[in-house]
Amino acid sequence: MPSEEALINSGAELPILDQARLQERRERVFLVLAGIFICAMTMLNILGITRFVQLGPMALAIGVLPYPLTFLCTDLICELYGKARANFMVSLGLGLNLFILAVLWLGNLLPAAGAETLPPWQVLQLAESVALPNGSELAGSVELFQLIYATTTGAMFASMMAYIAAQYCDVQLFHFWKRVTGGKYLWIRNNFSTLISQLVDSFMVIAVTFGAVYLDGNITLRALLILMFSNYLFKFSVAIADTGPFYLAVYQLRKYLHLQDGEIAIHR
Repeated sequence: MPSEEALINSGAELPILDQARLQERRERVFLVLAGIFICAMTMLNILGITRFVQLGPMALAIGVLPYPLTFLCTDLICELYGKARANFMVSLGLGLNLFILAVLWLGNLLPAAGAETLPPWQVLQLAESVALPNGSELAGSVELFQLIYATTTGAMFASMMAYIAAQYCDVQLFHFWKRVTGGKYLWIRNNFSTLISQLVDSFMVIAVTFGAVYLDGNITLRALLILMFSNYLFKFSVAIADTGPFYLAVYQLRKYLHLQDGEIAIHR
């Protein structure tokens, strides 16, 4: 009896059980890619601007470090599963952004427990007032959640705006370059879609996050431009570096998912 591999390569109809197993394999790979995408996006929002790190000439918010993985996952899903699946994943990510924001808003809305029930590490004593990205200030005795809420919600709003613009832009540009090149030159649609969409993301998220601080005079234009440039330089470098892994992943996953060139892994 011919193997499943031989049946697929010959274009013959697979037995129902084998077809079901193949479809399950394809859905599992989609779930893994979508999971990595959502995990990286969530780390961006939760870690956000809670800390800045110095990588060579780049000053980066720690939440930015895993974010380039989202564009790699988007491009892989565009290539292997098509535009509709990629847009679905981006829309799901947007919904989860809103869910995280709603939970933070609800936590801030509910009354805090009495001071006598709070562990000592949950209340911080600030030596001086601290200016926040949204233009407000914190001073004196501050609950840990208040500090997290104040430093993440504004950045989350900014990242959501940038996310909507950049991720949908990435999907559209990927398929635009695919049409222009007739499905050839995988590196063109991978790099040009990612580099342009990350440019939109980098400048928008910094402008929205720190716009109020800049207008209040608490951050200089030079510092704002350094953050924008650092943000994009990091994403640009990762986008160029992931071209090889992207090619390897597409090659290996096409074999694993039994896909011919130009075929996408969706259930007909």
